[in-house]
Amino acid sequence: MFAYGQTGCGKTHTMMGPSHAKGPEHVAEEDRGIIPKVIRHIFGFIDGDDKERKFLVRCSYLEIYQEKVLDLLNISKEQNGLQIKEDPQKGTYVKDLTTVIVKNVAETERALFAGIKGRKVGETAMNSDSSRSHSMFTLYIETSMMDPISNKQKIKAGKLNLVDLAGSERQSKTNAIGVRLDEAKAINCSLSVSTFL
Repeated sequence: MFAYGQTGCGKTHTMMGPSHAKGPEHVAEEDRGIIPKVIRHIFGFIDGDDKERKFLVRCSYLEIYQEKVLDLLNISKEQNGLQIKEDPQKGTYVKDLTTVIVKNVAETERALFAGIKGRKVGETAMNSDSSRSHSMFTLYIETSMMDPISNKQKIKAGKLNLVDLAGSERQSKTNAIGVRLDEAKAINCSLSVSTFL
């Protein structure tokens, strides 16, 4: 799921709600953004599942800044950026990206909001708190259940990418110069990389 549009149009607000500034505990349920609602929906389903299934939920959080892939859950890996790799079994993936096992809503939101603190933001003429990077919060879900016929474990796995893209920008509107102009060029250039992951 991608939030895409011009800078200042409300992509981060849509994905996170007003909680990205305060934390989710200060926000009414109906005001939460897509990512906090998705987290609650997934764990609500897991908690209400009456089948004999076991669940494993993990999450990762990355950003693409100045054409580098950075790990928001382990900022010590930031210096040179992470590598994008391809594998015949798992497809496209980011090598050495931190994934965290999470067991409930609170643990998942803790990881999410720890990552948000590391995101690159800056002021432009169109937005005083503009995201200067693309970010992708990914939930990996695995289920295992005993097959009564074969008497073996059946495993299913999937992932959900929740992407908050930096704003599409025109220098004439944002009045970007210096570092902000370099960021804007990289933002527009790396939009294609975000869709590839």
